[in-house]
Amino acid sequence: MCGIVGYIGGKNAYPLLMKGLKRLEYRGYDSSGIALIQNQKINVYKKKGKVNELKVYCSDKDVSGNIGMAHTRWATHGEPNDINAHPHTSMKGLFTIIHNGIIENYDKLRRDLALKGYTFYGQTDTEVLANLIEYMYVKGESVNAELAVRMALSRVIGAYGLVVMCSEEPDRLIAARKSSPLAIGIGQGEFFIGSDATPMIEYTRNVVYLNDNDVAILSRNSFTLKTVDNDEEITPEIQQLELSVGEIEKNGYDHFMLKEIFEQPKTISDSFKGRINPVTKEVFLGGLSEVMPRILDARRIIIIACGTSWHAALIGEYLIEEYAQIPVEVEYASEYRYRKPIINKDDVVLAISQSGETADTLAAIRMVKERGALVLGICNVVGSSIARETDAGIYTHAGVEIGVASTKAFTAQVTVITLLAMRLARKHKTISDERYFSIINDLLAVPDKIETILMSHLKIRDIASKYTTSINSLYLGRGYLFPVALEGALKLKEISYIHAEGYAAGEMKHGPIALVDTNLPVIVVAAKDRYYEKIVSNIQEVKARKGNIIAVITEGDNELRNMVNDIFEIPKSDPVLSPLLAIVPLQLFAYYLAVLKGCDVDQPRNLAKSVTVE
Repeated sequence: MCGIVGYIGGKNAYPLLMKGLKRLEYRGYDSSGIALIQNQKINVYKKKGKVNELKVYCSDKDVSGNIGMAHTRWATHGEPNDINAHPHTSMKGLFTIIHNGIIENYDKLRRDLALKGYTFYGQTDTEVLANLIEYMYVKGESVNAELAVRMALSRVIGAYGLVVMCSEEPDRLIAARKSSPLAIGIGQGEFFIGSDATPMIEYTRNVVYLNDNDVAILSRNSFTLKTVDNDEEITPEIQQLELSVGEIEKNGYDHFMLKEIFEQPKTISDSFKGRINPVTKEVFLGGLSEVMPRILDARRIIIIACGTSWHAALIGEYLIEEYAQIPVEVEYASEYRYRKPIINKDDVVLAISQSGETADTLAAIRMVKERGALVLGICNVVGSSIARETDAGIYTHAGVEIGVASTKAFTAQVTVITLLAMRLARKHKTISDERYFSIINDLLAVPDKIETILMSHLKIRDIASKYTTSINSLYLGRGYLFPVALEGALKLKEISYIHAEGYAAGEMKHGPIALVDTNLPVIVVAAKDRYYEKIVSNIQEVKARKGNIIAVITEGDNELRNMVNDIFEIPKSDPVLSPLLAIVPLQLFAYYLAVLKGCDVDQPRNLAKSVTVE
């Protein structure tokens, strides 16, 4: 979950690395550091805090040099401080490394190295790895830096994306990857390294995404690719970046999160564009065409995901079961992989992940593949691990999402899942023509309806201002809007640090109603659908206990308007598409509440964007 950036070439490395760190700061921001090769020597500067703290610290330092690497951290081993910040240097000073991931057997390696005379200054697993590489380099005959890295990694259990410098071989960088993303950008007489492609889009469009166990050896004029276990060179697969600089800038918005909320009309449109025939309205999912017969024959579909993607998966469960008549189970990837689940060869497993690198989801995918099930992926990042390791899949086309609290990725996932459900229902003939065309036509209208919601964002800000002193909140929903209640609660707790719980409204009387008093905001997602009368009854129960009720209602609903304290109105829509609309005011409510409380919206404490550790 950390950010890695590296450079070797003819440019001054420092400004390029610092800009890259800022772009990767969403991946971790409790400390940062930089290493530069200067006159055959490695200079390391690192500092607790965000990248700006490092920039100030380096203001009076020698930051010249054409080879360097930098790191912004999300702490796993060892508290955030100057010592535990990356880069880490081995005891004899021969190797300096930056690392994303977790070395699971670091404690045993540390004890073994201590017996060999090595001492350690911090608590990180990365410092252990630096010393292990050095030990391999020093003890072996005719062992160069590349071989020392490969020998060390052969003894490592865990995940890593890492970059290595050797003071005795100062004209190269060595990068390696296992279960943690790493990309190599190829320029003219220069190379770039990043834990994603954002640091390099201004300089090159040619990128190689490392596979697990790959080791890349970079000099100014050469790029050699091997594996940990094999000395033979591999021909790298070069891909073309489709990112633009504008996608990773705020473009006048105060925060990335607000920008990404406002991008949702476009990202939803992009996610169905080219997938719905404008004349026949038939859905075409090219990424699934070769495996569609097997999906249609599935005994059941198992959806695995984490966090926000899990909430999207719940909506998918409702859609696929109601319209395609295929049994669906939704599982937390972090739990599923450690159980002994029953998986049959006629099951289809669908993995959902914004980044395509979520460690628990990847581990679950690998377990399922061993059992012979068909594995599909829904993700947002071309070339990501999930995109490569699944049998087939669908990209969401949400574009880069930098705000740590996911917004546009969620609605893009729900859009794609809706398309999948409609495609399966159409193929199974389990949906009438009238119902099918009604849903598709309403889906095409969703972007314009969200634009209408966004126009009322300042009214939502005014409502949020009433609740800045709240310390708890309860979110309620039924049916397709129950996952929206869960997602709304998650957004609030992530960025405002207000404790929020999402509940199926029918479960309120089984416990949460005990919390209702004049101080508890209760946010009820109450759009017009078949559950409407039931949700009105739940609102009456809260009102009878003097709770403060904020309701997401369908425009024109005067009954609820006069019953609750505050309202967020959404346009009329087909009930199965109401999640795409109802979540938007809840995203804005969480955003403005956090801003008014003075919270760091884009980089909330203790969180990072791409969860590449278990």
